Order: sequence, then C-alpha cells, then structure tokens
Amino acid sequence: MTYIAKSNRYSEMIYRRCGNSGLKLSALSLGLWHNFGDVDVADNYKKIVHLAFDSGITHFDLANNYGPPPGSAEANFGKILKEDFKAYRDELIISTKAGYSMWEGPYGDWGSKKYLFASLEQSLKRMQLDYVDIFYHHRPDPETPLEETMAALDLIVRQGKALYVGLSNYSAEQVAQSIPILKQLGTPCLIHQPKYSMFERWVEGGLLNLLEQKGVGCIPFSPLAQGLLTNKYLKGIPSDSRAARGEFLREEHITPELLNKIKALNVIAVERNQTLAQMALSWLLKDERITSVLIGASKPEQLKDSMKCLNNIEFNNDELDAIENILKS
Repeated sequence: MTYIAKSNRYSEMIYRRCGNSGLKLSALSLGLWHNFGDVDVADNYKKIVHLAFDSGITHFDLANNYGPPPGSAEANFGKILKEDFKAYRDELIISTKAGYSMWEGPYGDWGSKKYLFASLEQSLKRMQLDYVDIFYHHRPDPETPLEETMAALDLIVRQGKALYVGLSNYSAEQVAQSIPILKQLGTPCLIHQPKYSMFERWVEGGLLNLLEQKGVGCIPFSPLAQGLLTNKYLKGIPSDSRAARGEFLREEHITPELLNKIKALNVIAVERNQTLAQMALSWLLKDERITSVLIGASKPEQLKDSMKCLNNIEFNNDELDAIENILKS
C-alpha cells in the first residue's frame, strides 16, 4: 500500500527555532538509535516512522553506527525514504553523525578529516541521499586538533553534503573552543546534542547558557534516562528491562533511593494528568533554550504516548519546587 502522509500533520506539533538560525525543528524528534536495525521488525519500524511524520515530527536523527549491526539503521531508513517519503524529502530534517568506532583500522574512528569525510560518504550511500540536513561530530577526539575536525565539518557543508553541522557529547569548554573556529571558517555551529534528563543535568552547569549566548540550538538525547523515567521501574526492576539485561544501564545502579525518587516523581506526574515519561519530556521542553527533544520508540503506541507530553509543557512553581526537592534528596 502506498504511503500518503496525513494532510493535517502540522496542526498539533510545536516548532521551535534552532538557535539564531533560520531553521525550525519539531519539539519532538525521532531518534533511530534503537529499534531500527536489521535485528528489528521492518513492518514495526515503518509504522513508527509513518506515525512520527503524520504527527508533525519532521526531524529524524541517525548515526553511522546505529543498528545493530552498525549502519543498518541508516540503510533501513534509506529504504523507507525511497519507498514512502520520496515526495516529502523537502519536508524532512535528516541528521547523521560520525565519531565512534565504525570500521577496522586507524581511519574508522574519532575525528580526523579522513574519517568524517569517508563516514558521511558511506552514510549517504546507505540512506540513498545526496545530502543530509545536519551532520554531527559525535564525540570530541582528544588526539585530533579541533581545527582539523571543524575544518572537516566546514568542507562537508561547502561540498553540499550537509546543510548544517552540529556537535554531540562535547563539554561546555570544548563547545566554547569549537564555536569560534566554525564561525571563522564560515560554517556556524547549528546545534549541540547532549545527554540530558531529570537524572543527568550536567548541561545546566554552563553549557545551556553558553549555547543561548552563542545562538546554538540544543537537542537532548536519553531524556528518559534509558527508561528509568517511565512507569517501567515503579514496581522494581522488570526482567525485560535494560537494567536487567545490563544494557547501557546496570542493575546495581538501580538503588532503593533511586526507585523512591522515581515513585515520588510519578506522584507529581499523576497530579498533572501525565505519565512519568510524559512529564520527563515536558520538564525538558519547559526550557525555551531546548530546541527539540530526541525520543525513541519500540512500537507506534509508545511514540503516540510520548507525543501527549506536548499537551502540557507548563509547570507551576510548586511543581518545579517539588521536583527539585525529590531530585536533590
């Protein structure tokens, strides 16, 4: 059956300007870190992508190593683009990244011009695209001069293989060093993608203020703290959770104190007529410095549930104080 996007797809979504650029992003963006690899069910992830676009999500975020196996998320997304989204390419913001290990040898990792250029070439072939909208350096490289990495990003834009560039996992100090280099080259930094959630707040120690001052957008990943900020852990550690599997999150990290915080936060969410996950997303979006929040989904129903956070992104002072008291306890 031929996919035809819903005609009213832009009516419910919120769009925010990305820093000082001319680009707006949907308040929620779909990340393809999990659930889009060759190990996953194609019919399921197709439905997720269709639902996302039908709901006004225009930004789809990938990286060279997403899968598993690495590269398969891009290849699978490329098939969806070709089969279902060819007519809508100009309505989409597609991003990818390079910076983590992707292939054997000295040129398949980190931040050299050789690696970044080659990786994007591979990503474009996998997605069957002429260009991506945003290309990120995925993590800082302690051994490659920043000037080389930033020059690679500038070259990629000048060659028309990306429209904008961004940084991910850079500290505030590293961002502060990178922004003027890119500006001098003539390719400003559009956006930064940090790990940020109620349980991981390092960005509040200076990065958010810096991004605001420099006119750079911010798009947090892992907003639900690998599933901790959902109803999954309200009754303990489920056997099918990432913590139980030791996948990015270890069971020993789920302390009784942490579980008590999750339960207390859930009480506030219920009072707001939200799930804990919805409140966690709203809590990030309450800050106008946040351009968009990256969400994942293992099934369409999960995405539909996350979208409901947009119905209530305002917090009163009592709610904010109560949340702070729980998080600091």
